[in-house]
Amino acid sequence: MIRQVNNMNEIKAYQRVMNSRNGKRNMGGYYIRHIIDNFVELHGDRGYGDDPAILGGVGLLNGMPVTVIAMDRGDTIEERMKRHFGCPTPEGYRKALRLMKQAEKFGRPIITFIGSSGAYPGIEAEERGQGEAIARNLFEMMGIKVPIVSILVGEGGSGGALALGVSDTVLMFENSIYSVISPEGCASILWKDSTKAPEAAEVLKLTAYDLKELDVIEKIIDEGTKSEDEISSELKSFLVSELEAKKKLSSEKLLAERYNKFRKIGA
Repeated sequence: MIRQVNNMNEIKAYQRVMNSRNGKRNMGGYYIRHIIDNFVELHGDRGYGDDPAILGGVGLLNGMPVTVIAMDRGDTIEERMKRHFGCPTPEGYRKALRLMKQAEKFGRPIITFIGSSGAYPGIEAEERGQGEAIARNLFEMMGIKVPIVSILVGEGGSGGALALGVSDTVLMFENSIYSVISPEGCASILWKDSTKAPEAAEVLKLTAYDLKELDVIEKIIDEGTKSEDEISSELKSFLVSELEAKKKLSSEKLLAERYNKFRKIGA
């Protein structure tokens, strides 16, 4: 991962956008390899096929059985083309939901890693129900009776990102973003000029610091002054403590807190 200046006041929102898109950023697969032990990947949505843009499976977090679902774009150009550069298809979201339902059945907490510019926009994805798959995940995740923690590790774009983000706790890496639309798309709509993307990034309030202030997320993982191992260690420690705390809640209390978390956004 390329390190950036750590002083939040020195980095504009659009620079955060560029940082989140950096081709050398570590994505979900990296953190699975570095914080999850004995990970076993599971494939397929049991309806159409498998989507390599979504990695999902079971493993151990400090000895705790967990289900982990991650958006990943791959490392080589061949992998990135196969994975649509990390943009999931409907079968990816359906695979994710299948694994979440499995986690609920066996009482395993769920960890999701989000890092995608959005859902794959190809016509074949639309033919297979892209919008319905995203909407189904939003609906179902609100009622999953085990703890869910989501981590924004890169660009979190639109419903494609939110489809794995209906969680009890949301973390963001310092140079990640989370937005309903890209700055370029917003500028094209509002001003008919995509070159105004830097201005759009400021008003979208898409940085980790903006979203923490708005209570959309719970924690920011600092990147600028730490090594990759230190970042992974901090993330792992937080996940262990957070999931242990959430596991103590009754399912009724867990769901009530999740519901209230999302109801208060924008209130």
